[in-house]
Amino acid sequence: MNSYHSTRSRAVSCTAKEAIRTGIAPDGGLFVSDALGSEKLDVTGLAEQSYADIANSVLQLLLPDYTADEIATCVHEAYDGTFASAEVTPLVPLVGHEADEGRQPFVLELFHGPTSAFKDVALQMLPRLMARTGSASDTPAESIMIVTATSGDTGKAALAGFADAPGTGITVFYPEGKVSRVQELQMTTQTGGNVAVCGVRGNFDDAQSAVKRIFADEGLAERLRAQGVVLSSANSINVGRLVPQVVYYFAAYAQLLRAGAVEPGDEVEFCVPTGNFGDILAGYYAKRMGLPVSRLIVASDRNNVLCDFLDGGTYDRNRPFYTTSSPSMDILVSSNLERMLYYASDGDCDLVADLMAHLADEGAYEAPAELLARIREDFGCGWADEDQVAAAIRRCWDDNRYVIDPHTACGYYLLEQMPRDPLTPRVLLSTASPYKFPRVVNEALGFDATGTDFECMDVLAHETGTTAPAALRGLETADVRFKDVVAIDGMEDYVEKAAQAL
Repeated sequence: MNSYHSTRSRAVSCTAKEAIRTGIAPDGGLFVSDALGSEKLDVTGLAEQSYADIANSVLQLLLPDYTADEIATCVHEAYDGTFASAEVTPLVPLVGHEADEGRQPFVLELFHGPTSAFKDVALQMLPRLMARTGSASDTPAESIMIVTATSGDTGKAALAGFADAPGTGITVFYPEGKVSRVQELQMTTQTGGNVAVCGVRGNFDDAQSAVKRIFADEGLAERLRAQGVVLSSANSINVGRLVPQVVYYFAAYAQLLRAGAVEPGDEVEFCVPTGNFGDILAGYYAKRMGLPVSRLIVASDRNNVLCDFLDGGTYDRNRPFYTTSSPSMDILVSSNLERMLYYASDGDCDLVADLMAHLADEGAYEAPAELLARIREDFGCGWADEDQVAAAIRRCWDDNRYVIDPHTACGYYLLEQMPRDPLTPRVLLSTASPYKFPRVVNEALGFDATGTDFECMDVLAHETGTTAPAALRGLETADVRFKDVVAIDGMEDYVEKAAQAL
């Protein structure tokens, strides 16, 4: 069952439970399994399966040391009654003026969870998986402190998932002033006795790098162990965050089958707004597991480091950082790309370790040509600037009477621009509710955007005939619990103090 090891070394192997509990490998690498793709899921019967059925199948393959009963219980707790749609991630066809020409995509709505963002799908699951990682021989029982940096959505989704979860605490850092007002309020108003939220002076990459240093700090780990506390992560560097995201690619295919849009075995193209490469990497996992995927398209905003890498083979974080209307993609260090480098190099740990050392020391690395060519076999890319994002929001509304948020708009713009096979259905992953960014959406649609974010929500609802999620609209009167802001070098002390309160 010791099927997981670091992307940078096979020296230490562990079970899926141990990988999830630990979060990040001791050498700083990410946990991967060489068994990925060794067993395939049969897509011929997907149309008859519910989301829960598909989740059970996917998770049992990827997390082999969990029992079938454990997986089934986790799936039940995570998805029964917690999402606004019975499909969990419903697939919606865009029916606009070009529908007869076969150019309109389907939209996979990933925002029907408690925090109106795609990360709910995984972060409703992760606490359940983590709760079952302990051993009966753990004496005394260890508490787990989740430490996470967020570019906007992970933080709230993680807080919602772990709030008051037994045996855990959670500390979330976000870049002060670089998330939307709605995103900030979602985090700073979070209830729960085991949660802590703190702004940091810097951008997401600064905070994420500091979190990785915290995980690597042996002195801190020793002090926490003396208190009966171990650290883990809720970012997509944790394999327990990544694996549940694989499910909705298969669920999308099941819905396409039910709609008669594909026959079993027909290929599908997915366009994925992504900054940290986790959401689209889950699509690659699905392809390795037998899902007929023609291409995975990386959709970036102005922080287009992934596109530059896929175009030219050089990953270079030494570049300007832009604060955009799609803050969850404002990332220059895409952590999950490391897993892709591992699989595309046929598991060459030495190569991955060398590339990551160059990134850490010099801020850049150049992928070997053969490695880049293999990645390009599966991935396309493109990006949209702020004017293009706004125009895409407007065109999607004008053409389809469908409202999208600025992250999804990056993908919509690419689908308009890129050539395609008219016989291959396209699925655009919609990663957040437009009501998380009401001012940006109103400005793009020409609606009044002069009031507060909550007044903007009301305008958007009135003008489009849609409804703001109650949890978002209710933030206006929620009590702000957390007002702390620290420098990057103050994050470790903040974590230690939060752990003392467990």
